[in-house]
Amino acid sequence: MARYTGPKSRIARKFGEPIFGEDKVLARRNFPPGQHGNNKRRKLSEYGIQLKEKQKAKYTYGVLEKQFRNLFKKAARKEGITGELLLQMLECRLDNVVYRLGIARTRAAARQLVLHRHITVDGAVVNIASYAVKPGEVVAVREKSKSLEVIEDSLAGFNHSKYPWIEWDESVKGGKLLHAPQREDIPENIKEQLIVELYSKQ
Repeated sequence: MARYTGPKSRIARKFGEPIFGEDKVLARRNFPPGQHGNNKRRKLSEYGIQLKEKQKAKYTYGVLEKQFRNLFKKAARKEGITGELLLQMLECRLDNVVYRLGIARTRAAARQLVLHRHITVDGAVVNIASYAVKPGEVVAVREKSKSLEVIEDSLAGFNHSKYPWIEWDESVKGGKLLHAPQREDIPENIKEQLIVELYSKQ
């Protein structure tokens, strides 16, 4: 599956936010990368601001352009606020749900667990990171994978009450998606309306 595999600290510095999780480089060098990164940059155009917001969302959730555009089209066809629906669909991706459950410390690590068949949905192994988890479905660690050190380390001390749209069940090392999250519950610093405005011009 195609995904971004370049330097993550460089991308985090571009946006000035730890979008891939804790970033030691960003903590030391909180300015854009490149020879002139520490100098004042010229003001971005309206289009530039909108494009930057879309790029931030794509990198945050680990989605490439074609997938992202397809998700936007699906969100635009649904009844409701397109930007919020887009974020909800991104949040309900299997790799993101695994990350929100604390089974992995980053979305990239969650994607690896899914691809390597360590994750089940309603008891059946699913190895498609983009699988859309539906309300009522239980995402859990496969029985033979429950003792993996990387999973145990990630779950140690994790606060599952942070995400009220998922109900954790320690007995299965997994959780049920109760409903799609409300916008106010999604902690990502993404201005989704700018993304809607960008696509409306295309």
